[in-house]
Amino acid sequence: MTISGRSGRDTILVTGGAGFIGSNIAAALADDGWRVVVSDWFGTGAKWKNLAPTLLDDILRPEDVGDWLGTHHRRVEAIVHMGAISATTEADVDLIVARNIRTTLDLFAFCAEHDIRFVYASSAATYGGGEHGFVDDQSPEHLARLRPLNAYGWSKLVVDRRIIDDARAGRPLPPQWAGLKFFNVYGPNETHKDDMRSVINKVFPIAASGETVTLFKSHIPDYADGGQLRDFVHVADCVGVVRWLLASPSVNGLFNVGTGKARSFADLASAVFRALGKEPAIRYVDMPEKLQGSYQYFTEADLSKLRGAGYNADFLSLEDGVARYVAHLAAGGV
Repeated sequence: MTISGRSGRDTILVTGGAGFIGSNIAAALADDGWRVVVSDWFGTGAKWKNLAPTLLDDILRPEDVGDWLGTHHRRVEAIVHMGAISATTEADVDLIVARNIRTTLDLFAFCAEHDIRFVYASSAATYGGGEHGFVDDQSPEHLARLRPLNAYGWSKLVVDRRIIDDARAGRPLPPQWAGLKFFNVYGPNETHKDDMRSVINKVFPIAASGETVTLFKSHIPDYADGGQLRDFVHVADCVGVVRWLLASPSVNGLFNVGTGKARSFADLASAVFRALGKEPAIRYVDMPEKLQGSYQYFTEADLSKLRGAGYNADFLSLEDGVARYVAHLAAGGV
């Protein structure tokens, strides 16, 4: 895939570009020939390693993005906005409003004003407990029925509803806009996320050493221990959707990004053991009480809308995706 920017527009800004999904997107877009500018905070950890292999045009602190765009917006084809507080356990709602809602709406408005395409991270957390299914219906009526289980999911839903309202009311929009409802993403460059890492990343060193891994017991009768179901999607497939959108400028809307196939946490942990050539060794522990009231027991992306829009690439199966990621970790990858 190669760049297809409009005349004089050869740059893409990736916010949260040193993070998990953002750094994978930045690397792919740089490989496609775009001038990639990343904004993120790095702190004192090893987050910078996520970008070590990637050719970057510039790196910005998030607080400097507005000034940079004011000077350089004429060469920006798109903003891929992955920057956010992604911890579903974050309790500071004022911080979530500032980082997840206010920043996204400000960038959306800037893109509408300056003819810049806008792709942003929404989340499957907007679906809450799944009482209304996992269909990416963007009608105001459907969105109004959703009840996220945490402030993170609520923040993503606030943005989705506002953008849909703008679209239906005929207010100014970017030339392309898309909100991606990511399901349970795993893969390279997530090690820096500490407790928010995927289960694969957490259990890999335990399984590799031949020890027993722990998973949560179920606290509702419909699911066995370890039988909680999620739609686990490899980050490479998320990147594929972003690249396809940038090559398909007429596609707009909210889209699920998952495999369309729910699998259990027990399946996931077992796949890690088997990718290492070992027999699974799993025991189950009580889920912390603070999580029990806000825990999703089932997610599964309905991909009908994404397929209908023209995305026809296959998604990695759980076993193939886990094997690919385990090989990356075994080779010393982050």
